[in-house]
Amino acid sequence: MLILRTVGLPFCLLILFGLSPAHGQHSAAGARPVVRLAVDDWPPFVSPSLPGEGMSAALVSAVYERLGETVQYDYFPWKRTMQIGLGSPRYAGLMAVWRTPEREKLCHFSVPIGNTQGVLAYLKDDGVSATSLNDLKGMRIGTVAGYSNGEQFDAMAARGELIAEEGLNDMTNLKKLLIGRYRAIVIERHVLQHLLIGNSFTRADRERIGVIDRLFAERAVHVCFQRNAAGAQQQRRFNEAAREIDAVRLARDYWKRLDQSLAGTPSVTP
Repeated sequence: MLILRTVGLPFCLLILFGLSPAHGQHSAAGARPVVRLAVDDWPPFVSPSLPGEGMSAALVSAVYERLGETVQYDYFPWKRTMQIGLGSPRYAGLMAVWRTPEREKLCHFSVPIGNTQGVLAYLKDDGVSATSLNDLKGMRIGTVAGYSNGEQFDAMAARGELIAEEGLNDMTNLKKLLIGRYRAIVIERHVLQHLLIGNSFTRADRERIGVIDRLFAERAVHVCFQRNAAGAQQQRRFNEAAREIDAVRLARDYWKRLDQSLAGTPSVTP
């Protein structure tokens, strides 16, 4: 189902700092030009269930506030997000996207709108150990269809050197891991933490999960503007406005507030 949301900077920051927006905030923002972005529900970076619709969405909304515009996030499954964001004239593009050589041909990439850290999640009682991707050969690994997992991993999977099975989303893969369908899954660290804490997993489930975080490099995510003249103009305007935003501080404050809301809940550890 398509979910529609519009968020401006005042709304993001009011929620972020624990206040309530005044009535009429959305109607006032609605008079502004609206930029539509296709997104996948990918908490805590982008999600309608979170303040400001997630850390990356809060940052993007802040940039468009500088431009005097409102951004609307329309939610789809990831493959549909890519199709609509890249191909529909109703959309400026999609987010949040990892940058790859292949996607350079499809997107005008924005400046970073968040940093991610991929990890290999496994069950502690399975005793998975790996110091390089070569150690994963012969192991059934869950990935998400359409996601990039780094050039080396993707190339090895394409050559059949890794047994990578594509699932619908991270939640599905995590459930399959817990019932033993996969020996490991590739997942972003913040996403794993959020899924384990924010859903119906028990403390015992959380304590079963271990992670290996040395196999994947930290990567930024971006807005992928359509690769046409309008998209190039959107990219230039966005990047210029983004220079006026303290993105590092916004991200730090967002994670701090989110971590405080999760205080007392066990974290995922290696």
